[in-house]
Amino acid sequence: MSHRLQPNRRDFLKTCAATAVLVGGTSNHSPFFSALEKSRVVISRDPLLRGAGSTLDSTRLLNMLDRAMQALLAADSPLEAWKKLFHPGEIVGLKVNGLAGRGISTNVLLIQLVCQRLQDAGVPQKNIIIWDRLNEDLESAGFHIATHPDRLRCFGNETLGYEEDLSIYGSVGSCLSKTLTQVCDAVINLPVLKDHSIAGVTLALKNMFGAIHNPNKYHLTVGDPYVADVNMLSPIRQKVRLHICDATTAQYEGGPSFMPQWTWPCNALLISRDPVALDYTGWHILEQKRAEHGLKSLRELNRAPNYIATAADSNHRLGTNDPGQIEQKEV
Repeated sequence: MSHRLQPNRRDFLKTCAATAVLVGGTSNHSPFFSALEKSRVVISRDPLLRGAGSTLDSTRLLNMLDRAMQALLAADSPLEAWKKLFHPGEIVGLKVNGLAGRGISTNVLLIQLVCQRLQDAGVPQKNIIIWDRLNEDLESAGFHIATHPDRLRCFGNETLGYEEDLSIYGSVGSCLSKTLTQVCDAVINLPVLKDHSIAGVTLALKNMFGAIHNPNKYHLTVGDPYVADVNMLSPIRQKVRLHICDATTAQYEGGPSFMPQWTWPCNALLISRDPVALDYTGWHILEQKRAEHGLKSLRELNRAPNYIATAADSNHRLGTNDPGQIEQKEV
């Protein structure tokens, strides 16, 4: 039996128990945005994030995260910002991107710091789940698989499997991860700022392909309208509350695999509640870097991510790609 969805408007650096997981219900928070309000995208930068070496400075990265969260929610403190979005009784899933291994995946240190702040806001460690498509992807990115229910958990979709029934919207019909549908009350989407050789870019919207059983089916026509339609599936649309794009290291060509010759130390985080505005902003950062290196634009190469505009259209309303409606704030 299928469920057809119709368009609607809208210190974790403290030790994680004896077994370290990391190496080195339905929400009442609407993901839709009022047409009268601008969508805020916060870009937090620190040129000294790496100091004189290649390792991220944990104190500086935490400061970047804190500044961004406080600015995004216009809160009096970073802790107040986290408390506005997440509550102690909820199970919070961290949807990372581990596809390309340690080179260009969601950074483990960033996940540690997000876990730390969630716990500071009152979310117990046992109520946090780090998840992605496969255990293999997570391990290659530097995470440890852990499934004990009384501790921080980390596992791929194969651990709990997928729903038997298809969820359908527009051009897509997919079985959703049970981690998303049956366990998580809220999700933080943690993509990476990088190029995608088929879909143009892979940022917040594309990262949710890791929640479905058949993402291989949806890369035709540069992912349009498939990426937008996947994000309309009800559990994704209702549960994803926050997008934190890891741009500490970014890649402007050759993705989604790690191609070190096309990466650079961007030393930034992009944070928003609007995945469309975030993707629009990130796309143009990548285009600027491509131009600096004498590469053609994605549009010239016939792989512009038009699904970003589709996600903003009247059938989806997942956010805005109108630069006049995006409030970009640098902190």
